[in-house]
Amino acid sequence: MWEFGDDTEQAIRTARRPRRVVAYVRAGAALHDLGVTPVAVYGSGHDGDRLDPAKAGALAGAGVPYLGPGKDLTDDALGALRPDLVVDLTYDGKNPYAMVRPPAAPLLALSVAGTPLPAMLARFRALAAALRDPDAPAPDAPDPVESFRAAERAVRDAPPARVLALSGAGDGQVHLARPGTWPELCHLAGLGVRLIDPDELGPGGGVNWFTTDWERAARLRPDVLLVDDRAHAAPPPAAAGTVTVVPWNPETPPSPAAYARFLRAVARGLTEGRPQDHHT
Repeated sequence: MWEFGDDTEQAIRTARRPRRVVAYVRAGAALHDLGVTPVAVYGSGHDGDRLDPAKAGALAGAGVPYLGPGKDLTDDALGALRPDLVVDLTYDGKNPYAMVRPPAAPLLALSVAGTPLPAMLARFRALAAALRDPDAPAPDAPDPVESFRAAERAVRDAPPARVLALSGAGDGQVHLARPGTWPELCHLAGLGVRLIDPDELGPGGGVNWFTTDWERAARLRPDVLLVDDRAHAAPPPAAAGTVTVVPWNPETPPSPAAYARFLRAVARGLTEGRPQDHHT
């Protein structure tokens, strides 16, 4: 008997350890980093018919098939893959994010919101450990947890700078991230990064994002921009080129290796960022 409790209060039980896993692309990329390669992955309602490179991690190089958005995946198409388990995410602790619970296999959802980044990474490590073949040889690679800790130290040691995280919305609009609602941004703040709260512009609606225009966002005078690099996000205007830009994927695979890469990029950006004159 194999059992794992997910983050929607579901206890998933199967007669044996699941071997054929289908996953939402973000979850699948994390599992692949952790030694469990899914047989296929699917996208969210934001995704199209092609796999978003920003979300894919190492999946494309591993030849993992992409099935398109989960909402468009039929029961027959999923059943043809003979999955033992479907792995999704949850943002509200109640519902899977990218797929309605299918009849073809049990669905397990892990939380990526409202939880500290180390705890989120620990949950995916626990799931991967439960899914891995216990007889498989250990990977011949650097310890990803130690790489993550080294990247944390690099961020702590970087020079101070004002950092603004955002996602381009098109038509001159931009979504400014509220640092307190994103696990990785909360973690950066805990490492000493000076993240800008968009409410400095005045009260604005939205739990995760504060939507405004680029001209108004520029009044926040950031030294470093964390810019959403997913396929559906609009790029920043040319004027933003005077500020250090660090690619940010709000759907970074929840693995120590993936977040170590992100933290190293932030540390480089903080080192390269030129402080703006915040008194004018």
